[in-house]
Amino acid sequence: MPGMVVRGLSFGAVAEAYERFRPGYPTELLELVTAYAGEPIRTALEIGAGTGKATRLFVEGGIAVTATEPDAAMLSELRKHLPSSVTTVQGAFEDLPLDSSYDLVYSAAALHWTNPDGRWERMAALVRPGGVFASFGVPIGLADPGLDAAARAARAPWLGYDGVPSPDGTPEDRPMQWPGTELLESEWFTDVQQATIERRLTMSARDYVGHLSTVSAYVMLAPDDRDEVFRRTLEVLPETVEINAEVTAHLARRR
Repeated sequence: MPGMVVRGLSFGAVAEAYERFRPGYPTELLELVTAYAGEPIRTALEIGAGTGKATRLFVEGGIAVTATEPDAAMLSELRKHLPSSVTTVQGAFEDLPLDSSYDLVYSAAALHWTNPDGRWERMAALVRPGGVFASFGVPIGLADPGLDAAARAARAPWLGYDGVPSPDGTPEDRPMQWPGTELLESEWFTDVQQATIERRLTMSARDYVGHLSTVSAYVMLAPDDRDEVFRRTLEVLPETVEINAEVTAHLARRR
């Protein structure tokens, strides 16, 4: 099983923490997607729904969402927090049947866990012609550069980079980031756009470390190493920290 897939299936062990510490998505995201669509979105398919952080935003927008998630523990947590009217399916993107298409197919901080082989052909089969594909995420980080450097130094003996590398190797300084880079090359999608929703959050240092406990790079550490990283991180942070929680979104239209 590829390493990225293993990391993508690691979240079930921290499902409750994921629900508690991961921030939700702002209403501006729903407004962004609906404005891009240019017409009512009635049906949506979510890839890798997790505990439903994005699901509830689109459900509250009056969209009939089918939320899919490969991890049973994550899906169970989702079902605790969303109405029973939301259709839920346990299954990986690669295993979903292609006998239905939707006005919107979206993935919140989960697309990078899918298999790149045939990804866009399969995605195109799930989006109706003229419909919308959207991918978005919130790569949370400490807003204060000095605190960020201190936290990186604290974890360095056990963990260097704690993010997810760009799946296609796009450097971070490029104007168009993944998956927009792949969508631009896809024969099935057009009108590719990248947008950023600026957002800052304030939380306790302990809640920030709680968030880190749901990040795959930390989940994959040995338990003792992970505990030491969190202990040392807390030592260098004040009681309250400001977080850069901007949302980066990519949108495309099915040809």
